[in-house]
Formats: sequence, structure tokens, C-alpha cells
Amino acid sequence: MPDIPVGAQVFDLAFHPTESLVYTGLLTGDVAAFSYDEQGNHEEKFRLRPSKRSCRGLATSGDGSRLWAVGKSKALYTIDSTVGEVIETRKAAHDVAINRVQRLQTHLLATGDDDGVVKLWDPRKPDALRAYTHHFDFISDFLWLDDKKHLVCTSGDGTLSVIDVRAKKLEPFAQSEDQEDELLSVVAIKGGQKLVVGTQLGILSVFNRRRGYGDCVDRIPGHPHSIDALCAIPSHYPGAQSTVLTGSSDGLLRAVQILPTKLLGVIADHGEFPIERIAVDRAGEGRWVASVGHDEVLKMTDLKEVFEDEGDEDVEEADDDEEGEDGEVQEQEPSKDHSAGEGEPEEQSEADAVGAASSDDEGEVEERKRKRRKDKDPFQAAKKTKARNEMEAIDASFFADI
Repeated sequence: MPDIPVGAQVFDLAFHPTESLVYTGLLTGDVAAFSYDEQGNHEEKFRLRPSKRSCRGLATSGDGSRLWAVGKSKALYTIDSTVGEVIETRKAAHDVAINRVQRLQTHLLATGDDDGVVKLWDPRKPDALRAYTHHFDFISDFLWLDDKKHLVCTSGDGTLSVIDVRAKKLEPFAQSEDQEDELLSVVAIKGGQKLVVGTQLGILSVFNRRRGYGDCVDRIPGHPHSIDALCAIPSHYPGAQSTVLTGSSDGLLRAVQILPTKLLGVIADHGEFPIERIAVDRAGEGRWVASVGHDEVLKMTDLKEVFEDEGDEDVEEADDDEEGEDGEVQEQEPSKDHSAGEGEPEEQSEADAVGAASSDDEGEVEERKRKRRKDKDPFQAAKKTKARNEMEAIDASFFADI
């Protein structure tokens, strides 16, 4: 799909849960809505300006009829998304600029500001239900765990906290130790049993809910810059339980498999502009992933082309390649001819070992096809002209010491 120009830097985006509509919150304070279709056509549906200050966060209701917007104005705006009009304004909802908003349940919202204050709201009531002050720096992201009714918050103060919205006390259910890095984004994997957190230093920190939230259980390096946004892929794709999309300040949108860890590919490129937010349509189960940054465009990438079409072609090509390689090995083994170079059998064995440990068939195929490529840092993708949705395979030895 062609990039959708929005006219200003985009701070946040939100999809309608059931329709082909996407909303963007802009630096100018505008909220712009666009429709799109499978052929790549798009149209601006409405544009309104609740405030002259920047719009930093958006969230939609369960049926998509309401849209909530927050930002530097410190207010919480309720927008009727069917007509594109502001129907309610809660002025001075926070004392400072609001950075994030998240719908938790039908009648429950959460907002987080630049001072680390988290507030819970009932859209039917004018005042906040509760306010939490255990963080002292900006709230960067929210994650809702519906099974326990827990709200996970990440903060620039280096800690992750968990709020039990059913409890009346104004203390968190749990809070991690200082991770000595700004925590910028969070997403759940493994059926919600593990949390992946993006950090300022480009490390993915993994928390295991069964072991508590005191500290992460694993740290995965590799990204050259901060990981500002994280998103899960639709559950019907193979490996969805352990695959995430990462938006980095180097402008690349990557697909990364966690435990075992490897880069599956770069699926979108914003050039030199950082990626602020990413989201998948149809409540996370759709076809399109949207990414936004400082380049004043909404980039829509077709996940079907990335995870299905190209994967099927690669499997067919790999089958042919593997048959030829097996034949070579069988001919060389009886004579033990090393004239072709001693390194090749070792590289083949290492690639097979990594492929066997992976549950992702596409990743295995990519490693075997590219096993003789010169070693390089796979996360630091070179700025070059690429085919549409080209996948870049990771070197088998990159994560050997993790």
C-alpha cells in the first residue's frame, strides 16, 4: 500500500476494531482518520483539532464508536468516531502532559503522564477513579492482561509495574527493580505468560510472569538503537506465540523471534526517521501493520505478503537447494575431499544445529539459503535499495553467546 501522507509528525495511531479505519494523533494537535482497502486505496474520512497542543495518545472503544485522545494539553477528549466530533472534554485530567491512554474494559480507561502518574477512568463519570504515583518519570507504554485484570506500565524511571485494577489500594500489585535503562515499550508473548520490554539501549528484556516481576529473566541485545515500539503479530501465523514486531529509532520495523532468538527480517523502512508506534489492524488479528514516525506518513505493510507469500516461495526454493546440497555431501564424504575448503562442512553443521533448535520453518530455510554470506550484524541493516518486503536472514552465529 502507498504511504498515506498525514501532513505532520505522528505520535500515535489506533485502528478501528472491526472496520478498515485508522486514526492518527499528530504533533499539530489534529486527529486524522483514514479508510483503506486491500487494493491499497485510502481516503481521509475526517480531521479535527481538539487542541492546539500535540496529540500524543489514542484509544478506541470496543465497538469503535468512541475514540479517546490525550496529549500535551493535559485534557482527555472523547470523540464520536462516526461523525468526527468531540463530544466531551475533561480539562486538567492530569497536572502535566499526558503521554499514553489505554482502554482496559468497557467502562475503564487508563492514562499515564510525564510525571509517572497513572489514572483510571470510567468514561461515564467526570472524575478519575484512582491515581497511582509510584513512578517518578514518564509513562511510556501500557499492556492489559485480561486474565488477571492487571495493567502493566513501563516508565522512563527504569521500572515496570503491575496494577491490579480490582484492588482499592493505591499501591501497585508488583514493581520491578531498577533496570538501569529507560523502559519504552511492552508486549506479551507465549500466550501472555512472558512480557518483552523494549529499552533505550536497544535491549529486549524478557519478564516471566510465573517468576514474578522483580527482575527480567533474559536480556536480548542486537538492536543498534532504542526500541520505541513493540507489537505482536496475528495469532494465525506460524510462530506467532514467540514473534514480535519491533520499531526502532533507526527507522526499521523488524520481525524478531524470541526464545530461540533470531531476526526474521526487516519488513518496513522509514529511512533515517525514528518509529514512534506500530499496530496491527482488526484488533491485532488483521492483515495490515501500520507504523508511524517523524517522516509525516502512515506506512501500511501487508503482513500476508511478508509471512505467507514469500514464505511459501522460499520453502519451494529451499527444497531444491537442500536436495542439491545433500547430494554434494554424499559424494564428498567417501573420499573425504577437502579441496573445496574445510570451513564449508562446519558452516553447514552449525546452520543445521540452529535450524533444528528453531520452531520457525521460514527462519530455518533462510539460514540454510544464506549460510555462506559474510558475517555481519543482522540488526544493523544496511541502508540500501530493497525489494518490497524483502526478508533479511540472520547469521547463525550472532546469538551463539546469548
